[in-house]
Amino acid sequence: MSEQALKLTAFFGERARVRGNLLADELLDALARHGVRASILLRGVQGFGAKHRLSTDRLLTLSEDLPLVSVAIDAPERIEEVASELRALGHQGLLALERARLSTVAEECESSEIARARPTPRADSPGAPDRADVKLTIYLGRHQRVGGSPAFLAVCKALSERGAAGATVLLGVDGTLHGERRRGRFFGRNRGVPLMVSSVGDPQPIDAALRELLEVLPEQLLTIERVLVCKRDGELLRHPREHAPERACSLQKLTIVTSEAARHENRPVYLELIARLRRAGAAGATSLRGIWGFHGDHAPHGDRLLSIRRHVPVLTIAIDSPERIAELFPLVDELTHERGLVTSEIVPTAAPPSAVQGAASVPPGL
Repeated sequence: MSEQALKLTAFFGERARVRGNLLADELLDALARHGVRASILLRGVQGFGAKHRLSTDRLLTLSEDLPLVSVAIDAPERIEEVASELRALGHQGLLALERARLSTVAEECESSEIARARPTPRADSPGAPDRADVKLTIYLGRHQRVGGSPAFLAVCKALSERGAAGATVLLGVDGTLHGERRRGRFFGRNRGVPLMVSSVGDPQPIDAALRELLEVLPEQLLTIERVLVCKRDGELLRHPREHAPERACSLQKLTIVTSEAARHENRPVYLELIARLRRAGAAGATSLRGIWGFHGDHAPHGDRLLSIRRHVPVLTIAIDSPERIAELFPLVDELTHERGLVTSEIVPTAAPPSAVQGAASVPPGL
């Protein structure tokens, strides 16, 4: 059956080192040593952190320390052990601990918990939304096939046809699946390196998509988290301030999905978004380029042969205090006035490793 879990997300630079080794290697070694069920290391294309120093793959001089994002999911006690090791390493980047439900496609379909996901708003949060959206993340290997085609195509197709709000396929450069290290190599097909399909939407279409995938990917690992869909294809559905945090110390995460081909005054939207967030003094933001996906009513798509503009999704993550997110949202709203998918999530624990609380400080999950 599905189990309550913690998701540990670490943000750091590609050149970050600890004990004379790359932090990325130290982190993935720790994840493999603890047998973490699912993890993935993602290389960003642009971003900035607490020091507001910009890194981007578009300029050679600024591409030597691109942002990295590591996502790991497992039982709370195991994730707490990994977090403790990171604290001991002295990592200075942002760590976020979020609650989730970990299961497989077959377990989730058997439990039918997604379809019943209609939580009652808390009495102490009058602004809480009266509807529940969910975020489904499925962890796959590059080599996996469904009907002779990459498995992520089948996942996106099912999600799109069933009416999910959007999905983005992110290709990892390292990670673990079922506790086994799957490291990318410079030379090689990297068939076992993990990728993740991150999707959001109403519980019913997400549940219907999983039932469609039951026969072809029954044992695939997945996580379910609560999320609030704020905008879809330019339409404002909810303001993030309606997503009231459960605790005063909680932070809030905005995720903005646009196409790399989308322009604002002849500049890619995601580049303008990072630039404006940086000028506005946001705590940090990272953009990740997907390889396939969709949002809104658009069909799943990716790179097109001989196309000047890349038609791939770009996912931008910004984490800050709820008050700052409310202040920053108008610029996000402006840049997504025609297209784009914007979601909000509450991050119960987010801090440098020296201040990360134990798993007990994270409220119960879904």
